[in-house]
Amino acid sequence: MTDFLRLLTEADKAGALATACSRLRKGDPDPRHFDIPAESFDAVPGKPFAYWVSDAVRNVFVTLRPLEDIERTARQGLTTAEDFRFVRAWWESKSSHWVAFAKGGAFSRFYADVYLLTNWGANGAEIKAGICQRYPYLNGNAEFVAKNPQYYMRPGLTWPRRTQGGLSMRAMPARCIFADKGPAAFLDRNDPEELLALLAVLNSSSFALLVSLQVAFGSYEVGVMQRTPIPALSSATRYTLASLARRAWSLKRTLDTVEETSHAFLLPIVLRSRTDTYDRRAIETELLQIQREINDIAFDLYDFTEADRHAALGQSAGEQAPADDAEDDETEIVEAEAPPADALLSWAGGVVFGRFDWRLATGERKAPPEPDPFSALPAKSPGMLPDESSPFLAHSGILVDDQGHPCDLVRLIEEVLARVDVTVPDDVRRWLQRDFFAFHLQRYSKSRRKAPIYWPLSTTSGNYTLWIYYPSLTSQTLYTAINDFVEPKLKQVSGDVATLRNKGSGRARDDEKQFETLQAFELELIELRDTLLRLAPTYKPNHDDGVQISAAPLWPLFRHKPWQKVLKDTWAKLEKGDYHWAHLAMNYWPESVREKCKTDRSLAIAHGLEELYIEPEVQPKKARGKKKAGGGE
Repeated sequence: MTDFLRLLTEADKAGALATACSRLRKGDPDPRHFDIPAESFDAVPGKPFAYWVSDAVRNVFVTLRPLEDIERTARQGLTTAEDFRFVRAWWESKSSHWVAFAKGGAFSRFYADVYLLTNWGANGAEIKAGICQRYPYLNGNAEFVAKNPQYYMRPGLTWPRRTQGGLSMRAMPARCIFADKGPAAFLDRNDPEELLALLAVLNSSSFALLVSLQVAFGSYEVGVMQRTPIPALSSATRYTLASLARRAWSLKRTLDTVEETSHAFLLPIVLRSRTDTYDRRAIETELLQIQREINDIAFDLYDFTEADRHAALGQSAGEQAPADDAEDDETEIVEAEAPPADALLSWAGGVVFGRFDWRLATGERKAPPEPDPFSALPAKSPGMLPDESSPFLAHSGILVDDQGHPCDLVRLIEEVLARVDVTVPDDVRRWLQRDFFAFHLQRYSKSRRKAPIYWPLSTTSGNYTLWIYYPSLTSQTLYTAINDFVEPKLKQVSGDVATLRNKGSGRARDDEKQFETLQAFELELIELRDTLLRLAPTYKPNHDDGVQISAAPLWPLFRHKPWQKVLKDTWAKLEKGDYHWAHLAMNYWPESVREKCKTDRSLAIAHGLEELYIEPEVQPKKARGKKKAGGGE
């Protein structure tokens, strides 16, 4: 027999240890003391010291079939090796070869939006070539990194491989690729009810306890999941568990319908109740009840005793997750809920740009029905304007912060708010000029990707700002900005300057101040126009490059310092040749890019120039001569 003391939940561990030892010497029982024969640990894979649970729990590993079985499997997925190149936020590109990419993320049971895309054109040809270029020792075996492609696009269950919140399984829709950091489990038949029932079991405290016996808290590797036992389910139990998981998925998705970057988005929280009931507190209460029901069913299925149930419900108390690497930490950031006023104004701006549909707030359009948990993700969220619908305002993809202009963004936001019968704040222009872009940048940044879609291009002082809508961006956008906005404004200001100049000595003190202000403004507009004229001839953006690459040449015109620095650094790397895979690089440095295509097949694929690639000659292996008998040289 071996003695163990479990003091994880004790604040004063030294004192608790002394107390427990004293009681044991006296022969008094202590609930923190476990006296276990060493051979009891043989039942659990890896023989960990799982002393705090009963023999019945440990023997579950012997009596029940593991997750990895004839009809079930769990697998690691894709590592792109170059996420900046091969991963996008879902709103960055609409090309069909960009596919939903489940890459782990924050703790979230049952449901989590898949907000990333990865480039899987031609069955991942560019990614695979990039992997082989980056890791030549693979000898062309890209699947060593792009693992298990035969399971891509199938519906399943996925989870963050590392998370400080605990194990959290969620439904993974069809038409997804799963990642190394977001592994996935599958059933042979892809049956939705069976998948949902399995989802319930895997999110139970019983299953979490069995996993915790094998690993440190916070690390949920595929091998561990494969070895963890799953109870057999009767048809009635399967139906009950599937119904509970389906309801939990629906409730969690409902919480996401107020997040404008989600595939589930409907309306901002201020307006959300106009489509149907939205009560966050009631939803969270029901989710807790569902979790309790699932736990109770799973306890019975695993035949856990009351003591085992207590251990399962409290198994993570006092434990801490290991320090993850920087990328894991980045992907696990949980966003705070957006301030309601900011979210409302942001949505109204999106309506003006033609992104969101105001009619959901007025009742002119009904919200579409909820999708199935394993249905492929839509190209647009239900809150976005359908393709066949007329926008709130027909425009060229450019709006302006310019009071009195027909495309003045502030006035149009106020019109949207009035249309949906919401009180219009007094300080919308101040909010737009000072707060909006920082808020927008934060909300449209996911998993290390910064991907804002509303771009403020401003004069040096920020007194005049053009707002560019990224989805409408073309090679003509800068010319449109010059011809339809900057030149007319410059003509107006120059006329005002000339009028005041002609007054000469007759200018009053107020006229003099206005004259100086307008002269400075005129110079800023000239500088803005000249900068745009310099950039426009060679600016040919491609949405497949993503937001950051597409915005990089325009970095001098952004006044938000952190974002400007990101873009300036990106532009420097483009000039250096670090991003020759980008279409924008081909526009600016075609000869250099074409030269690199000769030695890098992934670049040749990216630019449709595979004919330029020259396969390197295979070097013959050096023959090893036999050592002559009798000695050295």
